[in-house]
Amino acid sequence: MLLAVLNYAGIAVFAASGALIGVRKRLDLFGVWTLAALTGVGGGVARDVLLGIHPPASFQGWENLTTATIAAAFVFVFHPQFGRLKLSVVVLDAIGMGVFSAAGALTALHHDASPFAAALIGITAALGGGVLRDILVNEVPLLIQERDLYAIPALAGAGATVLASYWGATDARSLLVGAVLATGFRLLALWQGWRVPVAPENVARQFYRGCRWLLRR
Repeated sequence: MLLAVLNYAGIAVFAASGALIGVRKRLDLFGVWTLAALTGVGGGVARDVLLGIHPPASFQGWENLTTATIAAAFVFVFHPQFGRLKLSVVVLDAIGMGVFSAAGALTALHHDASPFAAALIGITAALGGGVLRDILVNEVPLLIQERDLYAIPALAGAGATVLASYWGATDARSLLVGAVLATGFRLLALWQGWRVPVAPENVARQFYRGCRWLLRR
């Protein structure tokens, strides 16, 4: 029951983030709904495909798409109350990522996946919908945008869920630990401006010059 509730919560917040971007891009009602639905269920579909669940759960019944539709309709009507759309998108995206990373990992464990595979599937569930959303609106996915920490918090949340379950925690506690850790990690990284390091330019240039010198000899 808790896994299902968190799954619906993740779909709702991801769909809301997709709908907010659709509003910001001035899409029509159908465009906003399409973006919200793909964002909401995309990660879950990817998770189910990896787990061999055919057809994916989002296509088996009306619940998941209905949840995404309600979230899209709410945002379409009341989006002025969300204030700054960009900030709202980022916060909702962080919550959805946290919920889906934890729920995806636990779902994988329930389908007899190894702990390592469960963590990777949790990351896939967390990132899939957001990547689809950003590609559809021709934006650089948050996964790689400005070196922001995104996949790493998802990995932390999925890994924490797997470890908590392995150490005997209940499903509820495992989900709570993973979702809170991933969401908090992502928001803290945004607040503090943490970035993934890149290779220093001067080191790369020196390495290139060194290689050229060796080739000349």
